[in-house]
Amino acid sequence: MKLTTDYSFILASESPRRKELFSRLAIPFEVQPAKIDEAVEGELTPEDMAISIAYKKTVPIVERNPNAIVIGADTIVHLGKEVLGKPTSKEQAKEYLKKLSGRTHHVVTGVSIHGAGTSIGFAESTLVKFYELTDEQIDAYVATGDSLDKAGAYGIQTMGVFLVEKIEGDYNNVVGLPISRLFQTLLTLEVIAFDKEWSK
Repeated sequence: MKLTTDYSFILASESPRRKELFSRLAIPFEVQPAKIDEAVEGELTPEDMAISIAYKKTVPIVERNPNAIVIGADTIVHLGKEVLGKPTSKEQAKEYLKKLSGRTHHVVTGVSIHGAGTSIGFAESTLVKFYELTDEQIDAYVATGDSLDKAGAYGIQTMGVFLVEKIEGDYNNVVGLPISRLFQTLLTLEVIAFDKEWSK
């Protein structure tokens, strides 16, 4: 499979995980991280919150690159009504993991596709269940340093996978970008297409 496009794409994220996932489309793109205030006004659902933040990430990039299509994404972990963001300390990371131990939580990634006359957003949700974790297991995982830059204080693509009993939904969504749904959306918008010459 080979894709073609007449558009330039920019990924508005500094996440190496999102960069790796987006690169699977095998289309040219560049990375321009956006530094924004991620606070949102009003009471929003986790899905709407993730989409709103993802959109905010695209805005300054679109302003600088009016002819590009900019992809923004934001991942939120929530346990019931409680949102568990990126922990600010190892102690907070331990608190988050104790809350998640033995329970099922939601991982929501909001995606914004913005620019070149296009503006659309969607959210993907995945259910993740943790094993019952001992304090020793939590301490050992947090000591690796893997928790501090990740929503919910764990990374399923690294050693955090050993905390996870099962998932329901898109694994890549938990990593940080629901690339399959993004791919289908870009096809529907006709900003990417299959390269007909490639099959000849």
